[in-house]
Amino acid sequence: MLVLAFLLAVVAPAGQPVVTEIERFRAPEARQGVVADRRHVYAISNAQIGKYDRRTKQRIGRWQGDPKLFRHMNSCILEGHDLVCAASNYPDVPMTSSIEWFDTVKMTHVRTRSLGPGRGSLTWLDWHDGSWWACFAHYDNKGGEPGRDHRLTTLVRYSPQFAEQGAWLFPADVLARFAPYSSSGGVWGKDGLLYVTGHDRPELYALRLPAAGSTLEHVATIGLTTGGQAVAWEHGAQRVLWSIERSSSEAVAATVPVLAN
Repeated sequence: MLVLAFLLAVVAPAGQPVVTEIERFRAPEARQGVVADRRHVYAISNAQIGKYDRRTKQRIGRWQGDPKLFRHMNSCILEGHDLVCAASNYPDVPMTSSIEWFDTVKMTHVRTRSLGPGRGSLTWLDWHDGSWWACFAHYDNKGGEPGRDHRLTTLVRYSPQFAEQGAWLFPADVLARFAPYSSSGGVWGKDGLLYVTGHDRPELYALRLPAAGSTLEHVATIGLTTGGQAVAWEHGAQRVLWSIERSSSEAVAATVPVLAN
């Protein structure tokens, strides 16, 4: 852990805050995202979810879906006993998206809601301030639609019944870090900031809603010890963020420093 922190400090720009890694273990399903509470870790791939015991790191449950129905599950959050997951048909076009619910006790798929085509490819979803917040990705190359690129990546706010309440674009300097891909993960912090990742850079971007207009404001960039992808706060812990190292299928926990907001 100390070696990782040292290496990150070397490559991170001077003065850039960095996370402190506290835990890491291999989970074969950790190809798209990860979610954790104090007892369990859920590793997510396109059509699989592995449930792991936090203490032993042994897999104690598993869901396997039909790859024809679950083409590209991107990220999940915990809501009570449910995993709520963002899914899409990537890399097919036109882009379509859905939200999938899973029972974490029985490890079964229990509900779906199709969002259809229109906004883009749903990569992450979070519940905050009485609303659903969803990120729809766009890509420059594979999986992209003609006439659209990563700059059209959009954050949408929905009511509990998924009526649209507002939409925002990402700031240009963050979009440049996403290119040629998009945002793969995002979660709201209790500090009122939105923390997002790209597709492969070891960086976490802290954003805020603008006082006016339709473009999010970039507050800070935080160095990660993993290469982007989906992220999730650990339930019951203070500022412990889980992410994945896709190349080695590892689930990773790290403490995120407090930012001046």
